[in-house]
Amino acid sequence: MTSTTESEAVPVAWGADRNRLRIGAVALIASLTLVPGVAPASAAPADAQESSRTTTESIVLPHWDIPRPRSEDVLHTPAVTGPTTVLPATVVSVPGLQVGSTATNPTTGRREVVVPTVRRTAVLIGDSQAAGKDSWPQLALRALGYEVRFFGAGGTGFVVANPSIDAPNYYDSLTSNTWVLPHGDPALVVVQGGGNDAGRRASDGDILGSANALLLGLERTYPRSRVIMIGTLSRSSRDGGGRRAEVDALLGDLAAARGITFVSVGDWLTAHELEDDLADAVHLTPEGSRKAAAILQRELDTLKVGVSEVRVDPGTWPRAGRPLA
Repeated sequence: MTSTTESEAVPVAWGADRNRLRIGAVALIASLTLVPGVAPASAAPADAQESSRTTTESIVLPHWDIPRPRSEDVLHTPAVTGPTTVLPATVVSVPGLQVGSTATNPTTGRREVVVPTVRRTAVLIGDSQAAGKDSWPQLALRALGYEVRFFGAGGTGFVVANPSIDAPNYYDSLTSNTWVLPHGDPALVVVQGGGNDAGRRASDGDILGSANALLLGLERTYPRSRVIMIGTLSRSSRDGGGRRAEVDALLGDLAAARGITFVSVGDWLTAHELEDDLADAVHLTPEGSRKAAAILQRELDTLKVGVSEVRVDPGTWPRAGRPLA
């Protein structure tokens, strides 16, 4: 496993400092002025951070003004009825398409691939922590009954790219159709990452802007799919978590603001005693991945995001449990 060149920030003491950081993060979230169709700012390209491994294969914010997609970009306008938003009926897949063929998403105009089990599919977006069938996120999702389709690359994140393997950051990969996502309604969309953004010292504003852009893009792509986020694997802030732990908390604040389920992993190496299972500064050994997968599986079970729980009409999900267009 490739070793990391990440540098860690001096650990911050939570308490007053944490409150200050989170107040700043909330202010940044509230001030996002993302314009649909305009790429968010990016940091400098990544070095070999998480690794250079090759890849496989709206939320309603009360009192905040995060721009919605332009009306001309949306085929249907959702109807708001009380505490939930119910999407009108729409054709999101064409019957009779051959598995392996491509089809155009009518909302985004991007190519997508027809897969045989889309209703049991988890679309997983991530970095080297999630790459590979034996990675802890993939092991956990398969244990819950999902067919996993991974999109991403080592050395990438919400902001940073990995030019050594021509891998853009998440947002650019989505909007440029570098990723050819599954066609139809996957059961679950999982976004994991942040470690490479931490390693490259991407700013809070750039991370929030790019992550918010990605979430908006995914919600347009899959308005009927459940979206969850997994944060940045790290030691706790009191145990040298540094910037990685900060980014995990930052992403958690954004997910909370957008009503998206978030699994914080920013203290897992400490809290679950996984430090002895590290292969390098940030990656787990195979045994460590199995341990982390078991922990994640339990977390997702508790959150009711197993394949049986999400295979229901999205219109019946509570607001906090589903994406709203």
